[in-house]
Amino acid sequence: MKKKIICICMLWMLLVLSGCGAVKKAVNLSTSYEEHYESSEEQLKDKVLTERWQAKGVRLGVIAKEDAKKEVSYQNAKEALLINCDTNEVLVSQNVFDRTYPASTTKIMTALLVLENLDLKEEVTIKHDITFDDSAAVSMKLKKGDKISVESLLNALIVMSANDAAVALAEETAGSEAKFVNMMNERAKELGATGTHFANSHGLHEKNHYTTAYDLYLIFHEVTKHNEYFDIASKANSYIEYTDASGQLKAYDMSSTDEYLTGEHALPSKISFVGGKTGTTTEAGACLVLMTENDKGEEYISVVLKADNHPILYKTMNEVLSEENK
Repeated sequence: MKKKIICICMLWMLLVLSGCGAVKKAVNLSTSYEEHYESSEEQLKDKVLTERWQAKGVRLGVIAKEDAKKEVSYQNAKEALLINCDTNEVLVSQNVFDRTYPASTTKIMTALLVLENLDLKEEVTIKHDITFDDSAAVSMKLKKGDKISVESLLNALIVMSANDAAVALAEETAGSEAKFVNMMNERAKELGATGTHFANSHGLHEKNHYTTAYDLYLIFHEVTKHNEYFDIASKANSYIEYTDASGQLKAYDMSSTDEYLTGEHALPSKISFVGGKTGTTTEAGACLVLMTENDKGEEYISVVLKADNHPILYKTMNEVLSEENK
């Protein structure tokens, strides 16, 4: 009987010991990401490392820094990028990792966080008059007590690039703009946009507010998961209504800042507009991020930053977009 008990005990101990070894091995497998990044074990990639695997850019256009093109093909813009979203092929790459100011292309990240965290039908009560030191800052002139939907604020943010809409959405999402900026920077890191640092929700110039063309591609690529963004970004005009603190109905009829939509510039032949975001400040120059589609139905993301002025911005963008047809 004693021998039987001893045998059972020894067997149990062996099982426990072997079990510990198995657990330890499993932990090592699941946490040793870099080791398995080169692995061809599809099951491991799909079941254990799904999110981190995606974050490494497997489903994105990837440009190695050492392979980034050094020559400047587009003389009147600092950065230019064009990536086929269907194949992840990089067709244009000019200085795409150089730090530059984003201006209102910042609002792509603001919109992304709003779409991820708020209901479009939610009503927002403006907490204070939203003003800016820059008298030229585009604004709806939102006042304390105004009541306006998230959807209307998003229209103002994307279509007319209203800076006070950005602040209102930031405060509604995070409680304060400062907390929202922390969310922006954290989300940028999650998306791999490590060359970016945000200091506000709108893009008015601050020295410590910067990005790169490639980072904007990563952020905009994430926005493509939200059809609501493109429902708004494809509008040449938008009409919204809201009420002020006294309950009086207010209305705002706005035009797009995108000159492709307003007809001031035409896209190259066989290329269709899907949506995007403009940005302009003295320090940032003229900027544009776009999603377009060629006649084969392939979608592309393009970025042009720090063009000398608006006519040159759209001329340069057309040169970049023409690569879709080659």
